[in-house]
Amino acid sequence: MTAAILESTLACPACGHVKSETMPTDACQWFYECERCRTLLGPKAGDCCVFCSFGTVPCPPVQEGGPARCRTAGNHSGRDAR
Repeated sequence: MTAAILESTLACPACGHVKSETMPTDACQWFYECERCRTLLGPKAGDCCVFCSFGTVPCPPVQEGGPARCRTAGNHSGRDAR
């Protein structure tokens, strides 16, 4: 098994600002506030978190076992990466 990639670059769809963030390993992150325009990002329909929707790398739970693992493990914390 390959170790999960923990860095992902988020791109704000509202203003285009990009920032690299470290993803939580034990939870999906539902919300992220863009530091430039303050838009609050949430996951797109069908995605478990903001990294899966707006990041360059999907969240660690998805990397390790796919979306079903992420949704069924109760891994949603709603934490903000600020």
